[in-house]
Amino acid sequence: MPIVPRTLGRLTAGLALAGAALLGPAAPIGSADSATPTPSASATDAGPTEAGTSFRTAAFFRQGQEATAQASTGDYLYWVFPADTGQRPTVDATVTLPEAALRHGSSAWRIDVYDGLRRRQPCMYGMQSRLAAKETATVRLTCVLRPVRAAADTWSNEALPGSYFVRLTVTGLPEEDLGQPFSARLAATSLDKGGAYATDGALAVPLVPGASTPETVEARAPEDGWSSGWWSDRWIWTAAGGVLAALAGIGGYVLTRGSGRPGHVPPTA
Repeated sequence: MPIVPRTLGRLTAGLALAGAALLGPAAPIGSADSATPTPSASATDAGPTEAGTSFRTAAFFRQGQEATAQASTGDYLYWVFPADTGQRPTVDATVTLPEAALRHGSSAWRIDVYDGLRRRQPCMYGMQSRLAAKETATVRLTCVLRPVRAAADTWSNEALPGSYFVRLTVTGLPEEDLGQPFSARLAATSLDKGGAYATDGALAVPLVPGASTPETVEARAPEDGWSSGWWSDRWIWTAAGGVLAALAGIGGYVLTRGSGRPGHVPPTA
């Protein structure tokens, strides 16, 4: 019965080729290990050089830009940037402190991130608060947010597409050090998590506070615009699974059907 092994071999080879063709391109999209930063602004774009003092006056910048500001110790500094479906934003802030000779003790610094509904978003990783000794020159703060979902239940606190506010402030220091000048640098980048965090629904509009028209929503969008919400790499995985299931069914049929009626058996038997 030489037909079955040859047929099975061809099916196995076809199965491997189909799996490589369909699954190969999709792996980098949803894989955390192979994900790469996807800044939304070109390296030549300059970020804001001032920060806001409230949510309403937060300085806008896009991912990939660096925002800077000069302020006095004790001030609240606010920035805002857009994050879209499938992204996992990382916020990095660097604070350059006054000269050690001018300070009277250690200080504690903190960044907090809020979504478009002003809900504080938890950090998955990173140090969002640090204590700086009197001799410390700079403090680096990091917050890795949860992946942004296309939609969520109304009672949940999931990260949703739209604006994300960053607040930087000192949370503890000697009273004599209030008002001393400091500088801050802030940047945001994202890893593309793809369809691993996609959902079947989508928001009617991104959560962009103060945007009352489609034009103002787009003005606060990432450089390449907001995603439509219906496409994700789940479509690729679904199609790949359907093709592999069909090939597996054909292979199973070939293995179980046998080689037909033996040649020595009469037709009327």
